[in-house]
Amino acid sequence: MKPGALKILLADDHSVIRNGLIKTLSVNFPDAEYDEASNASEVLRHICDTRYDLVILDISMPGRNGLEVLQEVKAIQPETHVIIFTMHSEDQFAVRMIRNGASAYLTKDISSQELVLAIRKILDGERYFTPSLLELITCDLQHEGKKSAHQALSNREYQVFLLISSGKSVSEIARELSLSVKTISVYRSNILQKMNLKNNSEIIHYAFKYKLVE
Repeated sequence: MKPGALKILLADDHSVIRNGLIKTLSVNFPDAEYDEASNASEVLRHICDTRYDLVILDISMPGRNGLEVLQEVKAIQPETHVIIFTMHSEDQFAVRMIRNGASAYLTKDISSQELVLAIRKILDGERYFTPSLLELITCDLQHEGKKSAHQALSNREYQVFLLISSGKSVSEIARELSLSVKTISVYRSNILQKMNLKNNSEIIHYAFKYKLVE
């Protein structure tokens, strides 16, 4: 890479998304240079080898989940800006991501103009919050001392919680996250204990009650 060039890492397991981002961003940032990653391991390898100005990170990739990857990126490169770019609604992950150092949380249905606007603001040292995300953050701050049960879950437990809530079995979740069935079962047990729930049906009911699944 050329010294001084804007360096951007695109992390998404779908090549069509990465290619689309490069096509869009190349028009607005013609001097930028891009690396690509399709899973968590590739993200961390790039982060250890290269200093980036910006990482555009999906949540759902093979291997470690986006929440954990975000924490690793910020630990290795604290000054690197991270935009979460995902299919998941703001209600599901946004506040957690912002608390862990993300500069923006954007869903993949946004316009290319809004994406470029967000990137420009972030590269200028600001964060970019949509009005709906600002509302979620404000609500979270107002209820700081009265956390909902799901907010006690670790990042990985919360990911498993959402997958159970979507109706997936332990074995399906294990395959999706590239983890063992035993490991997912342990996470499930922790979720039930921390949230004072009895079974998957109660997990699903809770998730729909709090609008955590779509």
